Amino acid sequence: MEELPFSIEVINQHHQRGYLAYRNGINQKPLSCTRCGTTDPSWFAEFPCSRCGKVEYYCRKCLMMGRVGECTSLVSWSGPEPGFGIVAEPLKWDGHLSEGQKVASQRVAEAVKNSSDLLVWAVAGAGKTEVLFAGIAQAISTGKRVCVATPRTDVVIELAPRFQKVFPDIKIAALFGGSEDRYSYAQLTIATTHQMLRFYRAFDVMIVDEVDAFPHSIDETLQYAVQQSRKLTSSLIYLTATPKRQWQKECRLGRRDYVTIPARFHRHPLPVPQFVWSGNWEKQLSKGKLSNPIKKWVESRLSIGKQALIFAPKITAMDKILNILRKINPLIESVHAEDPDRNEKVMKFRNKETPILLTTTILERGITIPNIDVAVIGSEDRIFTESALVQIAGRAGRSAEYPTGNVTFFHYGKTEAMLSARGQILMMNKEGIKKGLIDV
Repeated sequence: MEELPFSIEVINQHHQRGYLAYRNGINQKPLSCTRCGTTDPSWFAEFPCSRCGKVEYYCRKCLMMGRVGECTSLVSWSGPEPGFGIVAEPLKWDGHLSEGQKVASQRVAEAVKNSSDLLVWAVAGAGKTEVLFAGIAQAISTGKRVCVATPRTDVVIELAPRFQKVFPDIKIAALFGGSEDRYSYAQLTIATTHQMLRFYRAFDVMIVDEVDAFPHSIDETLQYAVQQSRKLTSSLIYLTATPKRQWQKECRLGRRDYVTIPARFHRHPLPVPQFVWSGNWEKQLSKGKLSNPIKKWVESRLSIGKQALIFAPKITAMDKILNILRKINPLIESVHAEDPDRNEKVMKFRNKETPILLTTTILERGITIPNIDVAVIGSEDRIFTESALVQIAGRAGRSAEYPTGNVTFFHYGKTEAMLSARGQILMMNKEGIKKGLIDV
């Protein structure tokens, strides 16, 4: 179970009853941290322990959660679990699922019922959250405990009220850095994947949204935390629009159980990226100029009043592009992860006060604007992986009122990531047509 704010007296009582389980914080042979799973020797350092009087190792990888040394025990709950009142019909939602969503929703519910694992491979804008409702409702109605984990805090803050609205009678905890719900024991938990380090065999159903997103996709500690926080008998459901290549291969070979949602609810195909050669755009920028194809693309959007999202590989390049474009239209803005006005700028773009917004990959996901075109400058840069490019292309055509949109990858040489991203989009469109989910 997870950390709880027990007093020393209460802890002693639980210990005497045998309700507490103890694990070594640091294991030898090989050296590893039980809490975060780290085995890299560079993350371990020595210190003189005042408890045992010896010089011992501690883990620096999860030090922000308190120091774990060799003589430190990780304490978890092993007694009877607090029960939840059974709610026969916890879901209060009058929305409708598309045909693609219905199939995926049924598969999620089956995975929950059978305590099995499932990958939901859904195109960007397919409505993954709604697909979870039936499965979560089934889990709650049978007394199971559910966690929806996502790599980003802003997604937790967005999802928590959405789930509370459709599960109004269920206690929900939203966990992220600084969250007031830290010590809440809830049947449905919405949390960042970092928070999973606080749990041990706690959840009957573990759902990981945006499993391909940074930092979860590259941090083995977070992947370890997800596995440690689920019960031995439990279901693990992954949601993604862009599974890594190894997973795609496993799906094709039948080694991974999965379901696809190859089309959006509005039954239009995904916008397919166009590749436009822009020459040595960086050299042009160094001279204070913008490559002619890029400049014409921007001017055409401004002339017809079409909002656009333009992605750049680096902040330095983005700043230079902004200076040039503001000579054309002073209302054009830029945003990046460290921008203190990031939220305000995005809101201005949502409100159509900003015609064009320049951005780094920070906005590759998690933003939905009804009627925009999308461009990538320098799409040959290594920062633009297959996953990133698919997500970026997925910003266009998400609305039923505006189901189409132009997606252009400006480049100084095509990359495998660009070709793979376009290939994945074309594959999903083909599958959507084959399954009758796209109108042709």
